[in-house]
Amino acid sequence: LKKRIMISKIPRFLQQLFKKNVEFRQNTKEKVIFLTFDDGPVPEVTNKVLEILKRYNAKATFFCVGDNIRKYPECYQSLLDQGHSVGNHTMYHSNGLRTTFEDYKTSVEECEALCESNLFRPPYGRITKKQLRYVKSKGYRIILWTVISFDYNKKYSPALCLKNSLKLKTGDIILFHDNPKAERNMLYCLENVLSFYSKKGFRFERIA
Repeated sequence: LKKRIMISKIPRFLQQLFKKNVEFRQNTKEKVIFLTFDDGPVPEVTNKVLEILKRYNAKATFFCVGDNIRKYPECYQSLLDQGHSVGNHTMYHSNGLRTTFEDYKTSVEECEALCESNLFRPPYGRITKKQLRYVKSKGYRIILWTVISFDYNKKYSPALCLKNSLKLKTGDIILFHDNPKAERNMLYCLENVLSFYSKKGFRFERIA
């Protein structure tokens, strides 16, 4: 079997190729990095993220699974109360390539009823052309990422996840996960990314 290649930073040519439909980074000349978190809110993890962000006066964008919003409404409200932005991540973390159009549409709409936002991120970054056209027709901005930490990968050590994460430049979007599977790697990476780039004069802003 061929070894799967894991690329932590999206090549610039791919960003240019698909930029009409999705956003891999944000256009800014200021020293700003955009932190994003997928799959929450999950109180035992998300609340720890919020504590770290607060210490660094950092804002972030949380792409929320609708079912988690339903189960943990107070945690979801904390994201809003603390000035972070949120986005639709479907109701049940639907894999676009393994989900029929009608089921995907329903999953988007059910999450939409709980999450007021014009931001959308397809789970796993996987979405069909038909699904993409539907999401865009609803006025969503589809946000992917420039750098992925692979914090969810149990084969990756915290140090390796951090190495993946320290590739950021102005306007880049980094993807973390605020779920139990990623917690150990993510918290280690987040603290160190915030410390490292703060010392270099970067700010951390939400996508709005």
